Amino acid sequence: MGNRGMEDLIPLINKLQDAFSSIGQSVNLDLPQIAVVGGQSAGKSSVLENFVGRDFLPRGSGIVTRRPLILQLVNNIAEYAEFLHCKGKKFVDFDEVRAEIEAETDRITGSNKGISPIPINLRVYSPNVLNLTLIDLPGMTKVAVGDQPADIEHQIRDMLMQFIIKESCLILAVTPANMDLANSDALKIAKEVDPQGLRTIGVITKLDLMDEGTDAKDVLENKLLPLRRGYIGVVNRSQKDIDGKKDIRAALAAERKFFLSHPAYRHMADRMGTPHLQKTLNQQLTNHIRDTLPGLRSKLQSQLLSLEKEVEEYKNFRPDDPTRKTKALLQMVQQFGVDFEKCIEGSGDQVDTNELSGGARINRLFHERFPFELVKIVFDEKELRREISHAIKNVHGVRTGLFTPDLAFEAIVKKQIVKLKTPCLKCIDLVIQELINTVRQCTSKLNSYPRLREETERIVTTHVREREGKTKDQVLLLIDIELSYINTNHEDFIGFANAQQRNIAANKKRAVPNQVIRKGWLTLNISIMKGGSKEYWFVLTAESLSWYKDEEEKEKKYMLPLDNLKLRDVEKGFMSTKHIFAIFNIEQRNVYKDHRQIELACDSQEDVDSWKASFLRAGVYPEKDQVENEETVPTDTFSMDPQLERQVETIRNLVDSYIGIINKSIRDLVPKTIMHLMINNAKDFIHSELLAYLYSSGDQNSLMEESADQAQHRDEMLRMYHALKEALHIIGDITTNTISTPVPPPVSDNWLQDSR
Repeated sequence: MGNRGMEDLIPLINKLQDAFSSIGQSVNLDLPQIAVVGGQSAGKSSVLENFVGRDFLPRGSGIVTRRPLILQLVNNIAEYAEFLHCKGKKFVDFDEVRAEIEAETDRITGSNKGISPIPINLRVYSPNVLNLTLIDLPGMTKVAVGDQPADIEHQIRDMLMQFIIKESCLILAVTPANMDLANSDALKIAKEVDPQGLRTIGVITKLDLMDEGTDAKDVLENKLLPLRRGYIGVVNRSQKDIDGKKDIRAALAAERKFFLSHPAYRHMADRMGTPHLQKTLNQQLTNHIRDTLPGLRSKLQSQLLSLEKEVEEYKNFRPDDPTRKTKALLQMVQQFGVDFEKCIEGSGDQVDTNELSGGARINRLFHERFPFELVKIVFDEKELRREISHAIKNVHGVRTGLFTPDLAFEAIVKKQIVKLKTPCLKCIDLVIQELINTVRQCTSKLNSYPRLREETERIVTTHVREREGKTKDQVLLLIDIELSYINTNHEDFIGFANAQQRNIAANKKRAVPNQVIRKGWLTLNISIMKGGSKEYWFVLTAESLSWYKDEEEKEKKYMLPLDNLKLRDVEKGFMSTKHIFAIFNIEQRNVYKDHRQIELACDSQEDVDSWKASFLRAGVYPEKDQVENEETVPTDTFSMDPQLERQVETIRNLVDSYIGIINKSIRDLVPKTIMHLMINNAKDFIHSELLAYLYSSGDQNSLMEESADQAQHRDEMLRMYHALKEALHIIGDITTNTISTPVPPPVSDNWLQDSR
């Protein structure tokens, strides 16, 4: 072997294997290793036991190895074994090792003969071994026995493939000498994944059991049925030797004697036997690791980079640092404040493309939901006219008035302004809900400290609830201010002269004709008998609602004029996940084909509110909320006095104009009030006062207690991170100028292909 660094390679790979096995599959590195494959009873386990010099593997008939055994041999003065699943426990008695392998196998696979791909990690320290890592795999079989599943052959084959298909895996193909080599299952499966023979090493067992007068000389000399890396012959203990507890050291001496004394093998005795096989494997694995170093290094670096971000937050949390909890608390609160602000104000980095953030949802409430709620309470026309009529009569009292009384106008306007309180308070409630959801979303990063998360949520939510009262008081104050003085000199107010001349139809202003207000997909719900629900591309303009087959807008399905249309809510069906609203004609005419109304469905309530807001802009109002253009007023409702009718009409127009001004003002001021008193205040509170509240809320140590899961996850991540860093460090120290044996030249192995 070359420099000292190369001798560290196999232990290094062992360390990585342990670190990654204990942590799970989060780091998917193909570490260099040797997989032992062969048919059942080919002598695979005996070869491994000969390496160790101890009996420690389960024995018996049929399938004995039922889980992969990752066997790490470490050259060491003391002799003992360790399992990864029994951390800290040293096994000195190798009979106990066998019992533990059997128990651990049964724990996963059950006591029948089933198999499992979950490996058992066993490390053996001994002065008799060279550094080596092997994987003992279940023997290939053709027939299921006992409780085994019928497809046991395929299950074992799939498991072997998981290991040997990796370029980083050397294949030790074990074949008994007393069977036809051309039919060797081990060599066939190796050929499938390694057609060039670069990774396959042949092992011939049971040379002492060949028929008298026959030998495997030509095979071992690589003349007959050649392999690129050739074959090594070994002689294992017989079943009689095993049953008689024949010492492995004695068996190795007998093996040496066999090769030296056998006329066919004595000239190559130095290249045969278990010690030579172990030395060759050690060399081959070391060379193989060296060859795969560049690729391994780049994989380690990419894994390290991907972990870097996750480990960043753990780096400062040193258990021996007394200020760790204080630092963590400050960092967490600071990060929470930044996240909350980004959620509300918006941010260019890490934009969520899946759903709207808190700020975007609040913006939607302000500019779509709130205006819609205001319009919804625009007033029942018949009731309003009746109230105006009563107000005029009550103002005049016993007299008959010649002029339209402004007191009646004021009384009606004030009554309508009071109705604005409900949607304003509802808007505040909706914003509070969004704020609390945003707080919960931002505290998700504090999951590692459950008490801190709980306290942070409680303190911020309590503060938001406290601000709720002040905000509602302020909004109600705005409405009280509007009630306190009816400003008929407002520049947008139409005044008495214009009100008398204006008719109701003029009030029904629409947006610019043919102006497209909105486009988007909606589901058109028609009764199941007539085709059920279908998605169409809808285009809403100022004058019509059209729908097309798709967004190319080439194939128009229908165009519905907006005259006399209104909206109403529809309860979603028991099994439906969609949110529905309907469009209908106030004159009871069919809207589409023979349907009195059409139902339109969206994926969320937000989409419904957004579409309703778009319909408002097009002049399509919710049910009972639009000014109805009634030319004739029922005789039982109002007096037929023409003068009174004119006065009612005038005040109706005045009320409409003034309420329009108030709506505009409220639509502008309520969001500003909420922003100032609640949202901006919550941001300031989090930045400047939250920390003080947390300190005063209880013991800092209990606040910063990690959850058990988090502590475990952190430890695993840090262990993984340091394992990767250490591996890179060791790899960095190793020169690539190591002396190594070149790969042998290719040989013709058509014999194997032909046999398949």
